[in-house]
Amino acid sequence: MPKLGLNIDKYLRTQVLPTVWCPGCGNGNIVEGLATAFSRMEVDPTRVVVVGGIGCSGRTPFYVQTNAMHTTHGRALAYATGLKMAQPDLTVVVTAGDGDALAIGGNHFIHAARRNIDLTVLLYNNGIYGMTGGQRGPTTPFGSRTTTSLAGNIERTFDTVEIAMAAGATYVARTTTFDMQEIPLRIQEAMAHPGFAVVEILTQCPTYYGSLNQLGDASDMLIWQRDLTDGVPVKMLNREELLGPLRTGVFRNEKVTEFTQAYSDLCSQVGGNYGHN
Repeated sequence: MPKLGLNIDKYLRTQVLPTVWCPGCGNGNIVEGLATAFSRMEVDPTRVVVVGGIGCSGRTPFYVQTNAMHTTHGRALAYATGLKMAQPDLTVVVTAGDGDALAIGGNHFIHAARRNIDLTVLLYNNGIYGMTGGQRGPTTPFGSRTTTSLAGNIERTFDTVEIAMAAGATYVARTTTFDMQEIPLRIQEAMAHPGFAVVEILTQCPTYYGSLNQLGDASDMLIWQRDLTDGVPVKMLNREELLGPLRTGVFRNEKVTEFTQAYSDLCSQVGGNYGHN
């Protein structure tokens, strides 16, 4: 919860609350964390754009009092890249689900990371396609039941942190909706980072994932999330160590030349003569 006296209403469209999300969904916790981060940083909402795709997470831009873009499935990062290239001074936050970002949008994700473009990606990971009926997704844990894997998921699971780091993201963190004090902290760090920043947030879906896997109600799923992660602060790990319980915290935070700045420098270098003899 935000600390006493911290006003986050300035950053919320309170007139459209409550949200459309199912009771017990963790996405509301993430929106609270995002608004808390905005409030702590005292950002100018007219200079912030929140970009969402399709899926449960894609509703986020409707609830925050900033500029908003509601885009197509898997293409939120493509729109955000164009927006940032056109107006590099804007703060651009992308809210995407695990299916939106790592399935249909997977190629956009790895190339935005490779370019190190200054975007903050909040990746809502509930391990399932929630809005469209509870189908198996790229982060569905092995053996889990979904509406398209009733006998258990036999596909190997994507690890968001490993993908982001391998693709070149320069800030990578993971937290959960159980860790409510940590969510705004990680979002603040990501927004302040001058490059491609990814915050994976494990969030519960009691409607589909929880019910299909006998995990109980939303509060039970929060305890499940707590136990799914080991709570050990992140350090440099070898691959064998990474195969244990999921780690949370900041996995990478390094400064590398940001894409829009590199592009601006290149334009200045070649002037108006590029392509001419």
